[in-house]
Amino acid sequence: MHLRRTKVLVLNSSYEPLSICDAQKAIVLLFCGKAVTVAHHPEKFVCTVSRSFPLPSIVRLTVYVRLPYKKIMLNRKNIFRRDNFQCQYCGRTDKPLTIDHMVPRSKGGEDTWENLITACSPCNTKKGNRTPQEAGMLPMKQPIRPSHIMLMRKFITAVSEDWKPYLFMTSS
Repeated sequence: MHLRRTKVLVLNSSYEPLSICDAQKAIVLLFCGKAVTVAHHPEKFVCTVSRSFPLPSIVRLTVYVRLPYKKIMLNRKNIFRRDNFQCQYCGRTDKPLTIDHMVPRSKGGEDTWENLITACSPCNTKKGNRTPQEAGMLPMKQPIRPSHIMLMRKFITAVSEDWKPYLFMTSS
């Protein structure tokens, strides 16, 4: 078992998700008394010379950590993540994606979360230097500024069932 490959959800003492770390870091937090186990992997254990402990899946910090507002960086990678690597006009995922200004720069459009979306090259070319309304190409959903939790969920490829309530996801 590789402790660095096993991921653990870290919650604040208020049970809000803070981050994801590897199991080795989580075990250090537990042994130093800085965190307690909320959930563990039932089939995985960490063994010491004299004892074995269940491998944590979720840990909660014992002291509340006050974090400044986490501003999500506006960049290409985060726009692609927010939009699920999908063209917001036609829904395709198999074409190379670009970033489209819904209100073009030439018409006063800015580089903001609410004005930038992913578009495949054919859709971006078809829309051209027009607004979606002018082009008759409305996006599948209105672009918004993502929250810390929204992007955290998109970073994770496989979500453990016990993580879902803390990340505001429905169980399957």
